[in-house]
Amino acid sequence: MAGGNGKTRRKEQTPLADQAARDRIRDDLDTTLVVEAAAGTGKTSALIGRILSGIESGRVSLANTVAVTFTEFAAGELKLRLRSAIEQARQRQDNSPQTTEFLKKAVEELEEARIGTIHSFCADLLREHPVEAGIDPLFEVAPDDLASPLFDMAFERWFERQLAAPDEGVRRILRRLPRKEFGGRRSGTLARRPRESGPKPILRAAAWELVRERDFTRPWKRLDGFNRQTDIDALVLEMEELGEWSDVGNPEQWFTKSLAYLKQYVAEITRLESLGNARDYDGIEARLFGFLPAWKSKNYKAYFVRDTFPKEDLLRRRDELKVRVEEFVNKAGADIAPRLREELWWVVDEFERLKEHAGYLDFLDLLIRARNLIQDNRDIRADLQERFTHIFVDEFQDTDPLQADILMLLSADDPDQNNWRQVRPVPGKLFMVGDPKQSIYRFRRADVALYQEVKRRIVASGGALVELNVSFRSRPEIQQAVNAAFAPIMSDESSTQAHYVPLAPFQTALGTQPAIVALPVSQPYGDYGKVVDWKIDESLPKDVAAFVDWMVNDSGWTVSERGRPERVPLQARHICLLFRRLRHFSTDVARAYVQALEAHRIPHLLVGGSSFHSREEVEAIRNALTAVEWPNDELAVFATLKGPLFAFTDSQLLAYRTLCLRLHPFQRPPDDLPESLTEVAEALGILRDLHRRRNNRPVAETIGTLLAVTRAHAGFANWPTGEQA
Repeated sequence: MAGGNGKTRRKEQTPLADQAARDRIRDDLDTTLVVEAAAGTGKTSALIGRILSGIESGRVSLANTVAVTFTEFAAGELKLRLRSAIEQARQRQDNSPQTTEFLKKAVEELEEARIGTIHSFCADLLREHPVEAGIDPLFEVAPDDLASPLFDMAFERWFERQLAAPDEGVRRILRRLPRKEFGGRRSGTLARRPRESGPKPILRAAAWELVRERDFTRPWKRLDGFNRQTDIDALVLEMEELGEWSDVGNPEQWFTKSLAYLKQYVAEITRLESLGNARDYDGIEARLFGFLPAWKSKNYKAYFVRDTFPKEDLLRRRDELKVRVEEFVNKAGADIAPRLREELWWVVDEFERLKEHAGYLDFLDLLIRARNLIQDNRDIRADLQERFTHIFVDEFQDTDPLQADILMLLSADDPDQNNWRQVRPVPGKLFMVGDPKQSIYRFRRADVALYQEVKRRIVASGGALVELNVSFRSRPEIQQAVNAAFAPIMSDESSTQAHYVPLAPFQTALGTQPAIVALPVSQPYGDYGKVVDWKIDESLPKDVAAFVDWMVNDSGWTVSERGRPERVPLQARHICLLFRRLRHFSTDVARAYVQALEAHRIPHLLVGGSSFHSREEVEAIRNALTAVEWPNDELAVFATLKGPLFAFTDSQLLAYRTLCLRLHPFQRPPDDLPESLTEVAEALGILRDLHRRRNNRPVAETIGTLLAVTRAHAGFANWPTGEQA
């Protein structure tokens, strides 16, 4: 079951390094197993092999089987692969009559099997027991595009109420402005504040996080021993005393300027106090959250100081001030969080009420309601435990707390037990496969600590851990590099850290070409012969494109393809460029690589990126479509005629406009139009005709006609741009 005919032949010739584990997965049907394996080791194939083995032995009936994974695509693929495995098993000539009957029955029951996502499984359970679950029997599963407007409505109602009479946590958040003047420089009042910032977005994001975690209903613990007013008074006093020393130090020294900043800062945050007002603790707290990022001279030291200037003492006090401010910010945040949680919970309740009124359940509702149904109703729990005799879980690392509740309770050997942490699974009933290293992605609230706890409890109750380490996807050289990088770092296992299982080879080393290439940068040096990041970033696109060009056209390297026994020459479609990010601030990182690939005329497909509309050919088509739709837009008409579609010169267009007074497709040119300008008139006629026909045909046909009748269509056909998804 390792996958593919080639792999089967290899298995017959040489046993795999983890063959004993694979045999146990297939044959040990009376033991609850947790299978850990990295990507490419055949986790799903092992799961399908175990289901098939159970079918052939008569132990597994698909009508009583649950197989869950965590995406619709993966669920569909799992079902197709299981059907294919059953059909292949039926074609074997050495099957006993009993095995043949079991396989035939499996085909008939395949559509009855609960093979799908955990959410679809929960939805089915709720539709069977809507009254017991306390929901509308005709409920509709609401994706984000249906649930989000209801959340927005709930939040806006809450926010309007808070503006009228804000609670303490909200009141303190409302004082945090998106931007504030600090010593002539603009800075965010919160460190590393995103572009869409301000009190309302902060509150909305916090409310949304509560909605996503609404199954945790216990109030948060308040911070003990934090006196906000006392801490603020002490910080203001220390800043004031340090600021006074700016009058003694050398005003040209950056250290003295850092003290002068403190003096100015204190004057700003206490300005209203000079008018007899009480200290504005909310406003000062808000300003302190942006204090350290705005204090640019906070790390400078003093040189050539005067004898009366206590440099060492002031440096120590300044550094201590930075630590104290940071501690205050952390404590203030911890003090606000539980207050906001209580104040924002109204949004959660209102969101639930709006969904119930609309007959909606979102994805988290499916899990919460199904868990509560199984956990709180003993009769239903016992019925489901008896009905579902086998539970198979793919991609177990993506399991969240609610899913763990459901799966463990359904596999329990005692129907009276409703605490999943006390459950003992029926031997052989539960089978899980996953890669705990992937839990770091926190896909839909997945948590490696939860994964580790479930695994530990299964093993403690008589189950077993099985590890697959033979990877079928990569070459031994790549596996060795990965092992060398991760094995030392992930050597110890803990409740929050999965241990690393070193990969074992399946393929043999090719020997005729390298599996790993560290590509050097051609021009990494900046001024004074030093290696600088910006020169590396500037050189990499051209260097990568040149290397890709060499690999495709000159290297003579070959690659293997799925379903083909022979190796084939390396082509552009076999190469993938991966980026850590596609945008860096306002820069489209992929754009430089696309341009470099185009310069080498290498076909490519860009998935993602944000520069599609800045490409010359795309901009030309957009300008032309604008001119077709709105012929009165003379700028769009001019851009279309001058661009690559028609490529008229400035002198031609200027001469035509001077004679005709405007560039308009529906303005009739004079009868004595010079022959040198007739082409411009013909081009305007093309735009006029396209405008008249635009509503009677698709946009794609308009573009096709535009390219076909202009002088640029051949150039577009040969444009080395590739595509963008």
